[in-house]
Amino acid sequence: MHIAIIMDGNGRWALRRGLTRSQGHRAGADAVDRAVEAAAKHSIDTLTLFALSTDNWRRPQTEIRALLELLRRYLLSQTSRCLERSIRLNVIGRRDRLEPSLCRAIAWSEEVTARCSGMHLRIAVDYSSQESLMLAAQSLAPTGAPNRVAFLRALASVTHSSPVSSEVDLLIRTGGERRLSDFLLWESAYAELYFTDCLWPDFNEQELVLALTEFAQRERRFGGLAAGEVVSRA
Repeated sequence: MHIAIIMDGNGRWALRRGLTRSQGHRAGADAVDRAVEAAAKHSIDTLTLFALSTDNWRRPQTEIRALLELLRRYLLSQTSRCLERSIRLNVIGRRDRLEPSLCRAIAWSEEVTARCSGMHLRIAVDYSSQESLMLAAQSLAPTGAPNRVAFLRALASVTHSSPVSSEVDLLIRTGGERRLSDFLLWESAYAELYFTDCLWPDFNEQELVLALTEFAQRERRFGGLAAGEVVSRA
């Protein structure tokens, strides 16, 4: 099972407490730890977390630097824990705008966890689904119309996704918003969508279980008929 999460609400969580947005992002980093532990506990195969979108570069540079520093610290402090739990770590998205030191930290974390056989943890940084789709299409243009497998491989290549990820089963967005925000558009074609008013820093195992419980009650038809539905004769 592949779960993707749009981690929204750090700023509003901080504002309600009279804190800075950076403090909200630090609280959000603690929620990442809880989400990873909960997902591994519930035997999730792949967990993709949306940490920084390409459009987020429009925010104040102090906030962007704080977010990227949190990512660097996370990689340095949590990679060993990933190894202990056999979690494979992968950062997807662009890397050409990241500091060289952060790129080295990403490469190190990915290399040392590459043989882990448990959950695949993916963190989306400087990520845009639309941009990734265009780049993947451009890379395959000379070969003619690609098949689905070839396109998924091209998409994985342009986003640095290793290994090639499965399609999303359940997409969760916290913070009360009801939109996808350019996140995993191709991979979420048949994903079940779950929106919660819970702000990301408050997200915990109980919130994940609520989402999984609702997911289990849904019937996934992938364009087919519902179970027991009879097709009328023409």
